[in-house]
Amino acid sequence: MQFTLTVNGESMDVDAAPEDNLASVLRREGYTGVKCGCDGGVCGASKVLIGGDARMACGTTVREADGASIRTIEGLGTQDDLHPIQQAFVDHFAVQCGFCIPGMIIQAKALLEETPDPSEADVRAAIDDNLCRCTGYQKPVEAILDAAERMNGDGTVATDGGTSPASTAREATERSGETHD
Repeated sequence: MQFTLTVNGESMDVDAAPEDNLASVLRREGYTGVKCGCDGGVCGASKVLIGGDARMACGTTVREADGASIRTIEGLGTQDDLHPIQQAFVDHFAVQCGFCIPGMIIQAKALLEETPDPSEADVRAAIDDNLCRCTGYQKPVEAILDAAERMNGDGTVATDGGTSPASTAREATERSGETHD
């Protein structure tokens, strides 16, 4: 059967069996940031945003996602212009092997959309179903809290989630110790 998905803003028709899981379909279409860690919807590695809600793609059939707007980790930022959540994970050394990180970042995106100023307890509850064997969760929690501050800051986040050229220049100036009025 043919299903229509809108992935990261681009509409596409995919051929799949109705019971095929969304993670497998997305990976087949090149969205390899969607990881398959358990194929049972319990590890969090396959999380994507479906209509703004974080869901396990391996626990969602392509039939359930037909016509939906889906956002994967590939749709958040680019290598040259990371989303503030992605940048915070890098800055806090929250990325170890990287396998679970796309799911954590997607979950963080959903959390921060709903709760722009979360507590540490809110963050821990949000990523509770994202299994990670490397980080111990402290650094991802710190990264998500920092990302919330960045996203609620002085308006230097570009509309696509990356940093604006002005904020990049200002940060470089602050690091060098120079001041300009």
